[in-house]
Amino acid sequence: MEALTGKVVLVTGGGRGLGAAICESLAESGAIVIAADIRMDLAEPLMQQLRNRGLEAYALSLDITDEEQIQAGIQKIVDQHGKVDVLVNNAGTDLTVSIEEMGVDDWDRILSVNLRAPFILSKQVFPLMKQQGSGHIINVASTAAKRAWANASAYHASKWGLMGFSHALHVEGRPHGVKVTAIVAGGMRTPFLLDRFPDLDPNVLQDPRNVADTIRYVLLQPAETVIPEVTVIPMRESSWP
Repeated sequence: MEALTGKVVLVTGGGRGLGAAICESLAESGAIVIAADIRMDLAEPLMQQLRNRGLEAYALSLDITDEEQIQAGIQKIVDQHGKVDVLVNNAGTDLTVSIEEMGVDDWDRILSVNLRAPFILSKQVFPLMKQQGSGHIINVASTAAKRAWANASAYHASKWGLMGFSHALHVEGRPHGVKVTAIVAGGMRTPFLLDRFPDLDPNVLQDPRNVADTIRYVLLQPAETVIPEVTVIPMRESSWP
């Protein structure tokens, strides 16, 4: 299956977890995948594994909280590949503490990664996609954008904000052929959850590849169709009614 052949795809947080699964799924579908990550020690070996399979996959060192790095990174991709067809705002972070324990610096860091960075990245690629007359921005949200639980105030604020931003950008993009989709992802068997909650039963979580393949499905829709939002949760999702 190579329906995405030649499409240039930038995936933030592509070095592990869902980001790595997205890179693999889209590369297998023919895309030229760039995994942007602050952890090149994770991203580069994964992309090398994909290249060893004959797929086009590259790692890009990027701190998405640094606007200048984002600008330079996007320019590097355009210089090398001539375009950006898809942006997947996947990178995310969290801190599980009460609001009383949450430092202002921690709040700012979480919102910088989860909400500010997708804005800056989208702001950089949006004019390129408008000029092309096509493009797709995928924003990986969470069930945390629909419900709330204790000790995750900054995460909830960022994901609810990302959902609002995604739908607003969807409205702006449609007249120019630019699609925008929010992915409401439920719990996955990734380090994001398993490293922080070792007592969590992995059997109630879903394989991140399932979410990655849903993103591929969204990208494979005909040019005349856009899916603004899709929810992907495991059958035993604990954060969803």
